[in-house]
Amino acid sequence: MADQDIEEAVTRALDEAPPRNFGETVDLAVNLRDLDLNDPSNRVDESIVLPEGTGQETRIVVFAEGETALRAEEVADDVLDGDDLEELGDDDDEAKDLAGETNFFIAEAGMMQDIGRYLGTVLGPRGKMPTPLQPDDDVVETIERMKNTVQLRSRDRRTFHTRVGAADMSAGEIADNIDVIVRRLEANLEKGPLNIDTMYVKTTMGPSVEVA
Repeated sequence: MADQDIEEAVTRALDEAPPRNFGETVDLAVNLRDLDLNDPSNRVDESIVLPEGTGQETRIVVFAEGETALRAEEVADDVLDGDDLEELGDDDDEAKDLAGETNFFIAEAGMMQDIGRYLGTVLGPRGKMPTPLQPDDDVVETIERMKNTVQLRSRDRRTFHTRVGAADMSAGEIADNIDVIVRRLEANLEKGPLNIDTMYVKTTMGPSVEVA
């Protein structure tokens, strides 16, 4: 159960958002303080599974072959093999388009070296290098989990954003998602909650509301 102040902030953000004719996301903006973000070890780089889901479609592409590829086809948006990977390596524009439209990549561990060689310069700077799939990992389970995952990445900036839900979700569901993110940040930042300056929640086109 999320903190009541968080839920009240989400309720305000949802209530004050003007009606739109498209499905809006709900985002959380986090402002950090007292951190030297020029030092990569101080930067936020976390994958977090939201307990209530993202409320939006998450596009996942898998690099795999054989049985793993067959199983992945049931739930992934696309499955690419070694030949596809080589072709992408020769077509920079297509590789960039794929990176831009895909939320997460998953790859069999044995393909990671080739992915680094062919796509490292495209996926690396975008923070989209694949999650390695070990031989004992269930590819379907991994994909389903990642569909509810968001990425928290500050890079060298004090302010960063992440999706916490969709406008058609309840305030309680969105607040539960925010609660998980806040707890992870507080646990992993050098000075815990003291490194968090302010946080704001808003719909895509709505006003920002400060989260206490």
